[in-house]
Amino acid sequence: MPLDLVVGTQWGDEGKGRIVDLLAAHADHVARYNGGDNAGHTVTAGGRTFQLHLIPSGIIHPHVGCLLGGGMVINPARLLAEIDDLSARGLDVSPARLLVSSAAHILTPAHIARDGVEEGLRPGEGLGTTRRGIGPAYTDKVARRGIRAGAMRDPAAFGRAVEAQTLAAASWVEQAHHRPAPEPAGIAATYAGYAERLRPYLADVGATLARALSAGETVLAEGAQGTLLDLDHGTYPYVTSSHPTVGGALQGLGVGPRHVRRVLGVAKAFQTRVGNGPFPTELHGAEADRLRGTGANPWDEFGTTTGRARRCGWLDGALLAYASRLNGLTELAVTKLDILSGLDPLYIATGYRAGAPDDLGDLASSVPLYADSPGWTEDLRAYRRWEALPPAARRYIERVESLAGVPVRLISVGPEREQIIDREVLA
Repeated sequence: MPLDLVVGTQWGDEGKGRIVDLLAAHADHVARYNGGDNAGHTVTAGGRTFQLHLIPSGIIHPHVGCLLGGGMVINPARLLAEIDDLSARGLDVSPARLLVSSAAHILTPAHIARDGVEEGLRPGEGLGTTRRGIGPAYTDKVARRGIRAGAMRDPAAFGRAVEAQTLAAASWVEQAHHRPAPEPAGIAATYAGYAERLRPYLADVGATLARALSAGETVLAEGAQGTLLDLDHGTYPYVTSSHPTVGGALQGLGVGPRHVRRVLGVAKAFQTRVGNGPFPTELHGAEADRLRGTGANPWDEFGTTTGRARRCGWLDGALLAYASRLNGLTELAVTKLDILSGLDPLYIATGYRAGAPDDLGDLASSVPLYADSPGWTEDLRAYRRWEALPPAARRYIERVESLAGVPVRLISVGPEREQIIDREVLA
């Protein structure tokens, strides 16, 4: 009854999707536990690139069942668009392979409108949200006025509920803030149509997973964003509205901790962030551009969902140690080690001049302390074994292990499935 959890250890965009894709080959089910379509996973397999926003990366493996957990907020229009796109590319995305938790919350035009207005009203540059309605959808969930996916079992009533929510948002936007409001005309019929298509996918995901685990099947849990964006434990207020941590995984899927076999953290060999907020090791100019890439390739440092250029910097080992402790990591996957080829020396932050703040919301004033490490010139993309890597690359990974306090098991040296070095045999 193994449950394997995959969590991001940074500000998201660590490459979790491709790690989940690799591990899914040995899983029976892949379940997504948090977030919405404000995040994305890019997976390259067999020369084809898939950009996924709601559906778990395991969908690319024909033997894997995929589930969307109750901790998610789901835009039905985007979910159906993703289903249609993957179906057109030859994948089976039928209810036989994909289930949606009845407890997940539905994201509507009202949430998108409110998100745009609220972000525009924030002082300065705001939080840097994707303006996809994620925060307002979670706000309605907590305020107990949200619409849950189970409501789609009655399409007509569901459509009317979305229409009423949209009308209320339109009034708030127009009267209180004098902004263009969402147009409610036709909303009821449109969302009733979405419900007709999606209601065959609805299920009790927690019960489904409990049965699978009791039968000895392997479940792989994946999330969106990363630990440093956690609502409680991240760089508040520059965080997401859910919990991308181990606690959020169990809560979002409705399963208990006794099933957990391993907790695999994913970290880039350097640090990236999209949106605003503190970033102590951030680089600027040519060094940042070198890490970011040009955007010519789908795995360059530009957001899968938004296309926004990611901020780039040296790996923050102090924050990696924090994420390891918070999530109880058992092992680590390091992605994009190949990007560091040709940089010499390399730097890793090992702490801060005045010590780590008690609250990561105060991280903006922290000055990192760096340890340098020799670089290497070899192109790593052709390497497939740990022992074959250049000594400097191995020493860099060993430094990461020392800071995280857990072994690095997987090392990515390119975007393809076969460009991941596995230092252990899968259990």
